[in-house]
Amino acid sequence: MDTDRTSAQGTYEEYETAYEDGNTLGGPLSEIFAVDLTAAVGRCAGCGATGPLARLRVYDRAPGLVARCPDCSRVVLRLVWGPDTAWLDLQGAASLAIPLDGRG
Repeated sequence: MDTDRTSAQGTYEEYETAYEDGNTLGGPLSEIFAVDLTAAVGRCAGCGATGPLARLRVYDRAPGLVARCPDCSRVVLRLVWGPDTAWLDLQGAASLAIPLDGRG
């Protein structure tokens, strides 16, 4: 992989280290869901790794949030919101187990 590439937004190395942890998703997802999804356990559709959403690497330099698997770097989740609508793409998640805090 050519790591000498640069763009208007910086080098490839800068992009690779410019992520936040999955806890960054807590606030935006709480605007949509009534439970804390950062504790939900997801399984990456790419490599099968499992772990809480808080473990994902979240990039916020796109028009929204992009969360990648920390094991294989595949995109697991995308979240984009507008004035009246939010779009949540979980195509990269094979499953998502959401704790319901004693319900059921």
